[in-house]
Amino acid sequence: MKNISGNELWINSFVVFAVVLIAVIVMRGILIGILKKWSSNKEERSRFFYMFQSIINWIALYGVVIYTLFHFRSAQWMFSALFTIGSEPVSVFLLIIAVLIISLTNRISKLFRGYVFPGVYKRYELDRGVQFTFDKAFHYLIMVLAIIISLSTVGFELSALTVFAGVIGVGIGFGMQNIASNFISGIILLFERPIKVGDRVIVDEIIGDVQRINMRATVIKTLDNEHIIVPNSYFLEEQVINRSYSDKVMRLVMPVGVAYGSDVPLVKKLLLQVAEDEAGVSPTVRQIPEPFINFKEFGDSSLNFELFVWISDPQHVIRIRSNLNFRIDAIFRENGVEIPFPQRDLHVRSVDEKIIEKWKS
Repeated sequence: MKNISGNELWINSFVVFAVVLIAVIVMRGILIGILKKWSSNKEERSRFFYMFQSIINWIALYGVVIYTLFHFRSAQWMFSALFTIGSEPVSVFLLIIAVLIISLTNRISKLFRGYVFPGVYKRYELDRGVQFTFDKAFHYLIMVLAIIISLSTVGFELSALTVFAGVIGVGIGFGMQNIASNFISGIILLFERPIKVGDRVIVDEIIGDVQRINMRATVIKTLDNEHIIVPNSYFLEEQVINRSYSDKVMRLVMPVGVAYGSDVPLVKKLLLQVAEDEAGVSPTVRQIPEPFINFKEFGDSSLNFELFVWISDPQHVIRIRSNLNFRIDAIFRENGVEIPFPQRDLHVRSVDEKIIEKWKS
């Protein structure tokens, strides 16, 4: 009779738990449905929908976990040892607490990085690279602390981490060199910052912007909207051009060739006029340092000049170069300045008589 009563209590307990779980799931669905109808405007949805959806998911998830611990607080299986670590028994309760600590810490990290830190960054006008570095450092730090606390919760002795570190060291020696190298390189990149998020870099003659610096690799977005995954160690071992390292201002060189016999002072005047006109409509083009005309050389078919223009952001170099080329072509046409093309003179010294006879016929 007691066994039947015990089974009934066990079944009733799980039925109540299932009902509560289903109620939470249904309530979550209703709230998200209401939220979707309320945020019918796309801009509002992008701004508020995902934030409130995340909050609802948090409440539902952690509410269910806390209710589970409370509901089964007297159940024997909740506190029975599944296995032991050393002399410490590890139960379902301890495992749930450990996972809850790590999960909650990760959520808190996302909350701070998504909603708290952006206001601080905006107030102190920190650049994207500093923001990214601080976000990553904060996330890694609190996650390491959460893992240590979780291990302590289940009875794992922290002194045993030295043995674990030794095992990891052997693993690195046998086949994880690249992973370890890229991970350590990623940490160096975050703190030494030879490159940072938002920088325009040239990697193997490919121009792109640094999007993310992850634990193993860095993501670079090219001008063709393609994404290149570059191992972190590459940036410490190879030569990389960073156009935004300390100062985004860069010199743009525009090669220009004109025909022999052209009015050289006029060419100089027109090129300076082109730079001045572009600076008037594009704030990216700087007037200090002033544009400069370099008479480079007497070429095979042309007089070769270079127009030096300074721009404040390398991300606009393609647009500015195109604008200047259009202006140069237009102003040269208006003033009769010829842009030559390669020419060659062919001198015939001797021709086979048979070919001459064939031409005559």
